[in-house]
Amino acid sequence: MRSAELSGVGSQGFSRVFGQVSPLTYAVALTAFIAASIFVTADAFRTFEDIAERNALMQRLGAAQPLLSRQFVATVFDPVAAEVDDGAAYSGLAQRGGVAFGLALLFAVAAFRRRPVILPKSDVPYSDLLATIPFGIACWTADGRLIACNEQYRARLNAEPSDVRIGASYAASVRRFVQGGFMQLITEDDRNRVLELHREDGTCLMIDERPLDGGGFVTLVTDVTETRRTDHLLTSIREEQKVLARRYHEEKLRAEAASQSKTAFLAHLSHDIRTPLNHIIGFADLMRHETYGPLSDRYIEYVDSIRTSGERLLGFFASTLDLAELEGGRRVLNPVELDVDDLLMAVTKRFSAQAQRKGIALTLGAPALALIVADRFSLERMLGNVVDNAIRYTPPRGRVTLTAYAASDGVVLEVTDTGIGMSAERLATVSQPFAFGDAALTRDRDGAGLGLAIARTIVELSGGRLAIDSRPGLGTTVAVSLPLMDARAPAVDIAAE
Repeated sequence: MRSAELSGVGSQGFSRVFGQVSPLTYAVALTAFIAASIFVTADAFRTFEDIAERNALMQRLGAAQPLLSRQFVATVFDPVAAEVDDGAAYSGLAQRGGVAFGLALLFAVAAFRRRPVILPKSDVPYSDLLATIPFGIACWTADGRLIACNEQYRARLNAEPSDVRIGASYAASVRRFVQGGFMQLITEDDRNRVLELHREDGTCLMIDERPLDGGGFVTLVTDVTETRRTDHLLTSIREEQKVLARRYHEEKLRAEAASQSKTAFLAHLSHDIRTPLNHIIGFADLMRHETYGPLSDRYIEYVDSIRTSGERLLGFFASTLDLAELEGGRRVLNPVELDVDDLLMAVTKRFSAQAQRKGIALTLGAPALALIVADRFSLERMLGNVVDNAIRYTPPRGRVTLTAYAASDGVVLEVTDTGIGMSAERLATVSQPFAFGDAALTRDRDGAGLGLAIARTIVELSGGRLAIDSRPGLGTTVAVSLPLMDARAPAVDIAAE
C-alpha cells in the first residue's frame, strides 16, 4: 500500500515536471533522437555488411585456392586477429552510436523551454471590480484618457456625465472640479502624487495619483473634510490654550505682585498702628490708677473698656503682622533640638488657667519620648493658636487633649476637643486668613480669625503638614506632622525661599 502511494506520488511529480516542458522542446528532442537512431541503425547495417563480405571473401578464396588460402589465412587472416578486428568494428559502432545519441541529447537540452503559464480568464467585468472598492477610483491611460471609474468616484466629485464617460480627458475634468475652489499639492515623488482639492461648497477631497505598470495611472479619491475640520479645530484649541496659558501666567504674576503688595501693606499698617495703640493702652492704665486725681466710677468703666479694646486691637494687629512676616519670608526660623513632651507640657501649663475658668478639662496624652529639631517659639505659637481655638469653641464640661505620636520618619502632634465641631464647608475655609464662619460658631470669638492661618503657615515653613478632621456636635481634631530633621542642620532662612 505504501509503495503504491509512493509510486503514485512519484508519477504525479514526474507528470507535473514534464507537464511544464514546452512542446517545442519535445519536438526538437524527438527529432534529434530519431535522427540519431537512424544513423546508428544505418551504421550497424553497414558494419555488419562489411564483416559479412569479409567472411564471404575468405570462404570463396578457400574454395578456389586451398593452398593459397591456407597460406593467406596463416599469415594475414589469423583467427585471433580476425576476432580482434570484429571486436574493433563493434566497438567503433558503439562509439559512433554514443556520439550520435549524445549530440541528440545536446540538441534537446539546447532547445529546452518551459510551457507558458496560461492564467484562467476571469468572468468578472473590470467595472464590477472597481465597484467593490469603498473609495473613489478611476483608471486612466498614459495620455490621460479615462478607462473606467466606479460610482464612488462620481459621487465624491459630483462629476458630470461627460467627465465619467470612457475616453474623457483627465485635465479637462480636473479644471472643472477646481472651479470655485483651489488645488493644493501635498507630496510628489516618482511613485505617486497627492493633491488636496478644496471645493466651493467647503468639502475637501484628497486625490492620490499612482502609476500603473503597463502604462497609465490610477486616481484614488477620498473625502477628508471631517478630518481637516478636526485638524483646524485642534489647531484652534491649541492656539486658545496658548493664549489662556499666557493670560494665566500674566494673572499669576499680577496675583503674586498683589499678594506681595498686600503683605507689605499689612506689615506697614500693623507696625504704624501698634505704636499709637500702645500709647492709648498706656494712658488708659495711667488713668485707671488715678495717678493725677480720682475719677468717677463711670469714667473708670470707660477706661477699662478703652484698655480692653486697645489690647484686643493690639493683638489683632500683632497677629496680622506675624502672618505678613511669615508669608513675606521675613521671619527666620532657628531650629534647635526640642523634646516633644516638654513642648506639650509647656503649652498645657500656659492654657491650664484659661481652661479652668471655662470649666474645660485640659489633659496631656502619653509621653512620646521623641526629639525633633525645629524653631521652639514658632511651634509654641502654632500649638498655642490651635489650643486657644479648641478651648474657645468647646462648651463647659468639655475636654481638650494634647497628644504626640512618634514614628520612624517623623512626629505627629494632635489637639483633640469635644467642641461644637465644623461642617465640611467650614473646613474648606477655616485655615484661610480672616475666615470667621457663621455667627453660631463665632459668638464667643474675640480674635482676628488668623490663628489657624498662622499655624498652617508655620507648619508648612517647618516642612510639615496640618490636617483638620471635624464633625458638627462631636468635636475637632487638628493633626500636625513634622519630619525628623538633622540636629546639625544650620538655621533655616525663610527669606531665601
